[in-house]
Amino acid sequence: MKKNNPFTLTFGKQPGEYISRYENTDTIISTFEADNPISQAYLIEGVRGSGKTVLMTTIANILSERDDEWVVVDLNSTQDLIEEFALRLTSNCKKFPDIVKAGFNVSVAGFGVGINGNGQIQDSVSVIEQILTSLKKKNKKVLITIDEAMPNDNMKHFASQFQIFIRKDYPIFLLMTGLYENIYAIQNDPALTFLLRTPKINMEPLSIPQITKQYKAIFKIEQEDAYKMALITKGYAFAFQALGALYFEYNDSLEWDEILSKLDDLLDDFVYKKIWESLSDKDREIIRVIGSDKASVSDICEKLQISSTSFPRYKERLLKKGILSVPSRGKVELSLPRLAEVVELYP
Repeated sequence: MKKNNPFTLTFGKQPGEYISRYENTDTIISTFEADNPISQAYLIEGVRGSGKTVLMTTIANILSERDDEWVVVDLNSTQDLIEEFALRLTSNCKKFPDIVKAGFNVSVAGFGVGINGNGQIQDSVSVIEQILTSLKKKNKKVLITIDEAMPNDNMKHFASQFQIFIRKDYPIFLLMTGLYENIYAIQNDPALTFLLRTPKINMEPLSIPQITKQYKAIFKIEQEDAYKMALITKGYAFAFQALGALYFEYNDSLEWDEILSKLDDLLDDFVYKKIWESLSDKDREIIRVIGSDKASVSDICEKLQISSTSFPRYKERLLKKGILSVPSRGKVELSLPRLAEVVELYP
């Protein structure tokens, strides 16, 4: 891509040009900063490439700038979350006086022990609680971010401990992103009932008028042309970035069909191939039948030879995964741009 391309294909990175999700951002921040927050956790759910990580990063950056009030700790979902939290929290709080005492540290070897000023060994939870107690006295809050949370024992252990921290009234908040099926599995674990009550932010498509406005301003093109480009993206965040990046690079050298072909390749490589691998055979059949055009439920059932009473189960699953949408009663269509064109080439 050209040096000054304002778009990015890097997942999670806040691009130079992006559509802000003001409502979602304000909802989460205003909740966390309330005197009596209704929730100390939010789950951000959506299909791959829908902008989950960008939203989380935006909120984390805003609160990081308020370092007189907030400490932001980013955790890696593949690590032991409790031990890593102790390590990161200790490191991030060393800049504050009287929070981390001299000699207070956490083992980088992964054993999750700390040493206080008197040389007494402490486990990771004790380290965390001591720091949280000090932060609470100084009216500081802690935001934990976890990207692409997975329903494994590591997450169960961390979520259970986080619930204990909340019961002890520590100023601690959690923001996690995940795919629908992973968030569903985490929330419905019988040991993690508090997460079942945790509010979710579902990543809806970006505003077509806002995408049109940005394309028009960046590329200095007519409103009609910008609108046609925006419609191709269907409001899908990655497609907005990918099409913008390709048009910036190739609009002077390639025909429009060639740019769309490159867009299909990017969608395939970065997102659709992984989505396709996660689907059942029946889900794939439904997607192929629906194609890129609106289709009636009765037509789909007839082509797939399934009963009208069975179809709602498949439809609901694909709706929650962010793959289908319902434009009108009795109709369904693919919500992801050019998915039909891409999967035509799949075996």
